[in-house]
Amino acid sequence: LKQLLARAKPRERALGDPQWSSRFSQRQARRFARIMPQACCGGCFSGASSSYRRWKLRALGQQAADDSPRSKRFHDSGSPGIGSWASPVPYSPLGYGSWKREASEFSADGHDSPAVAFSLDISDGLEAGDLPESAKAPLRVTNPKSTPEERRRHLRELDLAARRLQHGTPPPAKADFGTEQLFASPGTLPSAPTTAERERAQKALMSKALRQIPPAGAGPAGERIAKVPRRLLTARGADGQNLRREMLRGALVVVFTAGYEGKRFIFEKAHALGIRVVLLESADSWSRCLEEEGKIVKFIPMDMSQSSDAVYRDAMAAIERMSEDPSLGPPDGIATFVELSVPIAARLAEAFGLPGPMPESVDLARDKHKTRAVMADAGLPTPPNFLIRCEAELDEAARKVGFPAVLKPVSGAASLGVKKVVSVQDLRNTYVELDRELRTLVVSSGALVKDDGKGQGSSAVRVIGATFMLERYLDGNEVDVDIIMSEGEWVFAAVSDNGPTLEPYFNETWAVSPSLLPRDQQVALKELAIGTVKSLGFLDGVFHVECKYTSCGPQLIEVNARMGGGPVYETNRRVWNVCLVEETFFAAVGVPSRPNVPRIPAECIANSDVNALKSGKLKNLDFLEPLRNREGVVSFDPHVAAGESVVGPADGLPTWLVEVVVSRPTPKEALDYLLQLESEIQRRVQLE
Repeated sequence: LKQLLARAKPRERALGDPQWSSRFSQRQARRFARIMPQACCGGCFSGASSSYRRWKLRALGQQAADDSPRSKRFHDSGSPGIGSWASPVPYSPLGYGSWKREASEFSADGHDSPAVAFSLDISDGLEAGDLPESAKAPLRVTNPKSTPEERRRHLRELDLAARRLQHGTPPPAKADFGTEQLFASPGTLPSAPTTAERERAQKALMSKALRQIPPAGAGPAGERIAKVPRRLLTARGADGQNLRREMLRGALVVVFTAGYEGKRFIFEKAHALGIRVVLLESADSWSRCLEEEGKIVKFIPMDMSQSSDAVYRDAMAAIERMSEDPSLGPPDGIATFVELSVPIAARLAEAFGLPGPMPESVDLARDKHKTRAVMADAGLPTPPNFLIRCEAELDEAARKVGFPAVLKPVSGAASLGVKKVVSVQDLRNTYVELDRELRTLVVSSGALVKDDGKGQGSSAVRVIGATFMLERYLDGNEVDVDIIMSEGEWVFAAVSDNGPTLEPYFNETWAVSPSLLPRDQQVALKELAIGTVKSLGFLDGVFHVECKYTSCGPQLIEVNARMGGGPVYETNRRVWNVCLVEETFFAAVGVPSRPNVPRIPAECIANSDVNALKSGKLKNLDFLEPLRNREGVVSFDPHVAAGESVVGPADGLPTWLVEVVVSRPTPKEALDYLLQLESEIQRRVQLE
């Protein structure tokens, strides 16, 4: 029995049988504990299992374990293999999933415990008549393809043999519920359904629930959501995601500001989901045409030249008037996809009692200095930093932070107004330069852009102020972590690598997903990003968190309490099958999130915002030719026009020429291909 326990325990754990410990009586457990002193308490025998695994590794030799194919996959960052990146969803051993490792030669079911196969002859020393018929021959208990019922039967036979050895009398043929659950749980209870059976039953329950709730648009979305059992709303997989999408159909959502025209896809996706969008935006916004196109149900013009409190009051009044409009009614949610509009959207949602982030959490995230303070209180790593409110504080900031350092607005966006400084004099010059630069920016449709002299937009200084933070320069690799929070816990967190920024202005260059960093670094970056979001008090929503893995470990750059811009949406959709637009709307109307993420990436994506390397006037757009009809090029979006003046890094914040997105089988291939295309583009840029 000692040999049986030492071998069968790890095997049963590998098979995922949580009922092993209850198959033996407490008397037997105490007896085995005396025989095997390394067991922790004799009840679960985890000590015996650990002791066995240590013995097994010694027998196999450490070198063999290190050279296993599974170990190599963990260190092969160039090709997508199981374990070469951090899982973007919390791992679950259940099959609902969507993230369950495939079996390998290391284990029979994908767990880390080594698979142990053995045959055990328990007939020695017993008369044939004392054993059950199935125990007269050597009993093999480790068939990895055996069903849970077969495993339970084998263990009952072993327990019978143990009782024979101890008492010489067989147990009763039938036992009451208590005895059966104590000695042979789950006993005669029906077997747990298979994954296929569970999915069929779940689909039937979902169909029944949809028949019983009001039709889409017939009433508040919250009433429909409340009538669906939570177990169904939080189900993983395609059926669960389709049910959550059904909860969005007919929902009336107010979106505050549209952003730049490149965000048109958001409203097209919302229309495809059946969401009725009411857009509050400046009267001269490009998005006004969306109502005529049928992508939104109503466009409400706002005077964005007013102060924030005046805009807030006007938005409150506009939303209240919606209740009086029979074609609209009260909203089911309020959302935004624009960084500068996150604070007002959070306040509007709270004022109307709708789901959304707490305004104080948003304010902490928008202020980088306050974010660092919250992180320090939570025990998270933070670099030295200092808040600069006026030029007179520059010397004190330099003494406390040191050099090299980074000067940045406390509540900026898109790396605008961010610059590296290396000395006190450099800090003084840069402060004056950035203050002057911010005064040349305007806010148009919620986005920060250069003032084109046409009088459109509001001064950036009026919106984000001229308060700066000096922070110790962070070395190392920069990454993005896109996070989905639901009911206080993360349900998705994917790491993407960013290329070296174009210093001293930290302009973005390229990105690749999945990450090429070692898996342990990815996990550390995810933990920091998720921990920061939680420490700020966020419970639900989509977050774009920027971090660096430095020589001192993971460090935060900033938290954006909304979906990332640029190609972030397309990258997560293609790589992880996650639509951040629908996940944002889930949070806005109170639907829990459980994205349907594949076990391995669907494809590998790299993207680049190609920077101008020199200043001048563009002669033409011939540099786009290498991208046309090119295999592997997903999309390209020029940011400039022929005849337009561009700025190189030697003269100021570099101009982005074109955004390029490519797809390849592995992240390394995608990145190499992207850099090749970028080189071809730069050779074709012609300036006057």
